[in-house]
Amino acid sequence: MNKYIIICIMCFVCFSMMQAQNIQYTKSDSVKVESFLMEANKQDFTTNWVLYFSSKLMGIPYVAKTLEGNDTEKMIINLRQLDCTTFVENVMALSICAQRRLYTFNDFCRYLKLLRYKNGMISYPTRLHYFTQWIADNTELGFVKEIQSPDSVFTRIQTLDINYMSTHSAQYPMLVRHPSWISEIEKCEKELQGKQFRYIPKEEINNSNAFRDAIKDGDIIAITTKKKGLDTSHIGFAVWHLDGLHLINASQIHKKVVDEPMTLYNYMQEHPSQVGIRIIRPKKL
Repeated sequence: MNKYIIICIMCFVCFSMMQAQNIQYTKSDSVKVESFLMEANKQDFTTNWVLYFSSKLMGIPYVAKTLEGNDTEKMIINLRQLDCTTFVENVMALSICAQRRLYTFNDFCRYLKLLRYKNGMISYPTRLHYFTQWIADNTELGFVKEIQSPDSVFTRIQTLDINYMSTHSAQYPMLVRHPSWISEIEKCEKELQGKQFRYIPKEEINNSNAFRDAIKDGDIIAITTKKKGLDTSHIGFAVWHLDGLHLINASQIHKKVVDEPMTLYNYMQEHPSQVGIRIIRPKKL
């Protein structure tokens, strides 16, 4: 039987199960996921899965706030439109499945839920809105580890002062509809308050051996920001080219997923609010 017919049958069976679990997706999403995972089964086990699946998603349109389309929280799976966070989450969920030799849409959904929500509980307040939350939760799960050394590369310290969502709740349609959730968001913000992390200032990013040793292909790059109340403003994946470090990301500028043509150093000089980068390494499972 043709493998794509098999995928379609499997996806049909999964559909009713996923609806019961408060998961929203289209048939094309589930077919795409299982096709990617079946193709991954043919790859060598030493494959850099982050770069592999990033390449599969190249060119997909950038659309902001792809998780905000419902009156109540659902786990949205949308591989037809991506923002910077959902791009990273989808690549990570695919990569975890490939490492663990898991090839079903249900497997993918399980890991995406764990990556996106605290304790895998689907609700708006338990979604990991701030990327520092995301790092901490997924570090506990063993999926990632933040890199903080050597000091010669990570030369600055970010001290968090987090309150953007609670102080700008009118910008978040779900909080407008459910104002009682603001207090739960505030609790999450207070847990982050004052925490410190080493980062690389943007003016010091370079193409030296020290930087190539500190940052690996497929690392998550979290761009720190001057914007009051936030920890980071953009995320993507690291990839080294001959001219230096580049960012694979769902780009608002290019309106799609791209391997940014400019080096990360040059890219960040054009964004005054961007301060530096934190590095989060996907773990080999």
